[in-house]
Amino acid sequence: MDTIFQECDYITIHVPLLDATKGMINKEKLSMMKDGVVILNFSRDTLVNDDDMAEALEAGKVRYYVSDFPNPKVTHMPRVILLPHLGASTQESEDNCAVMAVKEITDYLENGNIKNSVNYPTCDMGECQTKSRVAVLHMNIPNMIGQVTGILADQGVNISDMTNKSRDKYAYTLLDLENVPEAVTIEKLKAIKGVLRVRVVK
Repeated sequence: MDTIFQECDYITIHVPLLDATKGMINKEKLSMMKDGVVILNFSRDTLVNDDDMAEALEAGKVRYYVSDFPNPKVTHMPRVILLPHLGASTQESEDNCAVMAVKEITDYLENGNIKNSVNYPTCDMGECQTKSRVAVLHMNIPNMIGQVTGILADQGVNISDMTNKSRDKYAYTLLDLENVPEAVTIEKLKAIKGVLRVRVVK
């Protein structure tokens, strides 16, 4: 690491805050760096010894210190660039994220609706108002909807409402049905080539 300090014009700090890393950018490490080095700290402010950084900035050893952790000391230092810190780790934001995640999972389990999925498109049919809702996760290939609706028709199952959304190679179909499909109907849907999963939501 000492060699890296000596050769780099820019040093970006991306390490976790541990007892061993607290104050790791100090007078000793700063003295090993090239004159005019730029230090970017987007990890934790206490990784840097503020008093030693102030001296290095005054002496020109450090050209700029860039951080998104403003504190009373660094705000008064010369050639410090302070950026807004992302508020994603505040107690309030973590609580809101947890609530949002629970709501989205609950909506998927109870209604089959998908939101913020990595692989599947957003798909929302609200709450099911019919006797049954079936979700079909499948490849985004031709004639998939025709096969699904054909099987339901052959089994005497009437479709009240449906939606089909796709993202790249995957697609998602929600079907609201006027009667609960029998197990044999679900097995026929699962047997369609390209179907990945069939779930009776209600």
